[in-house]
Amino acid sequence: MTSLPTNGSGVKLGLVIDLDICVGCHACAVNCKEWNTGGHSAPLPDSDPYGADPAGVWFNRIHTFEVVSEDKKDSRTVHFPKSCLHCDDAPCVTVCPTGASYKRPEDGIVLVNADHCIGCKLCSWACPYGAREYDPDAGVMKKCTLCVDRIYNEALPEDMRVPACVSTCPVGARSFGDLGDPNSDVSKLSAARGGYQLMPEQGCEPVNRYLPPRPRSAAGDGTGEEKSLAAAAKDKGSLISKWLDRVLSV
Repeated sequence: MTSLPTNGSGVKLGLVIDLDICVGCHACAVNCKEWNTGGHSAPLPDSDPYGADPAGVWFNRIHTFEVVSEDKKDSRTVHFPKSCLHCDDAPCVTVCPTGASYKRPEDGIVLVNADHCIGCKLCSWACPYGAREYDPDAGVMKKCTLCVDRIYNEALPEDMRVPACVSTCPVGARSFGDLGDPNSDVSKLSAARGGYQLMPEQGCEPVNRYLPPRPRSAAGDGTGEEKSLAAAAKDKGSLISKWLDRVLSV
């Protein structure tokens, strides 16, 4: 894979998503849709939303897994939100024949210039995370923008200058910040909780990080002192690590 030019500023804006506390309520997806259907990549169309075969453009999608232990005595539901990961080495950018897909050098956000996009869908085939969305009405590709029209909007209160998905999460499962700065709050959170890149074997160097679900106590009753997440990530015999191996290999 061809390496992209180095981000001159060193800033890597992205998300840290806590899989331990995400409740799968879809509030992030709904607020993302509401904001972006009138924002940078507007509109986000829907087709037959109440019919037998609904379709539409959604930048956030939540997948839910029921994970069962090998002895069939324990299980848990894990909700897995997924959107563009704003990769450092984004294959959607290198494969685009018109340069419509590009990575901003000032903050690392990957965007699509709709005026240059020809709707060939090469970027969607190249993205290993399935983060690209085709707008059949406009004939162009669209994707998560990290709410670029919101995070720099000085007309908003400072605490609201975060992506719509972050502002609406009722349990605080999503955090936003500069993952290129090891001293930022999001970088410290990821380091403390054993944050993961999604499918690192693809070599895309995604900026976003996922925090693994905390392991339950040995008694299985949800009580007692929990292991550190760093140790849990290395514990190949734990239910959580097996679930992570499954997700990261999809």
